[in-house]
Amino acid sequence: MTETPSLGFAHFVSQTDGLGKALFFILVLMSLATWYLIVVKAIANMRSRRQGETFLQHFWNATSLEAVDREITTHGANDPFSHLTSHALYARLHHAKFGAAKLEEAGSQSDFVTRTMRKVIDEETAKLENGLTLLASVGSTAPFVGLFGTVWGVYHALVSIGQGGAATIDRIAGPVGEALIMTGLGLAVAIPAVLAYNFFTRSNRVLLARLDAFAHDLFAFLTTGQQIVTDNNVRALKAKAGE
Repeated sequence: MTETPSLGFAHFVSQTDGLGKALFFILVLMSLATWYLIVVKAIANMRSRRQGETFLQHFWNATSLEAVDREITTHGANDPFSHLTSHALYARLHHAKFGAAKLEEAGSQSDFVTRTMRKVIDEETAKLENGLTLLASVGSTAPFVGLFGTVWGVYHALVSIGQGGAATIDRIAGPVGEALIMTGLGLAVAIPAVLAYNFFTRSNRVLLARLDAFAHDLFAFLTTGQQIVTDNNVRALKAKAGE
């Protein structure tokens, strides 16, 4: 009794030519890069959010900006909110002490603080968006790489069948089915990348909206020196953010 050869993904990879193997390894590299970014960014975002929540609690319960500055000095600026606050406090102190010594410091103190805060927000935005381009690229190109591998595999399968003579269903099903695996692999690589891109994009948008709102509160307090006014309500520095 003749033993049926094993038909599967490994068999397809072993039978395909150099281009097919190259496409396979490209998809593998795309998948590894995608999952690496997903894990690294997920851990970094969770750590940053946890540290940000802790800092905001300390900020709104602080008795003065000096207490906030001591908190940052003690624990460091490891999240977007403390990073923004640290630079804003330094900008106000620097301008008050040295004035407009350079062109970038020209204007009033509020102008200099505004530019500094905007620069920090831009830096945090760039940091949050790091890696998203790769996820978007993988999500949009991986299906086509897999499809190209499928077309190439089907082509070689049909050529082999044509050279063999009879084109029976048992001779066609194996090679063509193996070639279609490349399409499935392309989709398997693309779907996590697209889902991760959408998740991180929305997560970043929410965080940046909170950071922008906090920047307005912080700027108002730095310029008035005593209180923050939001929605016609006066909020002291010691008030909690949710009140």
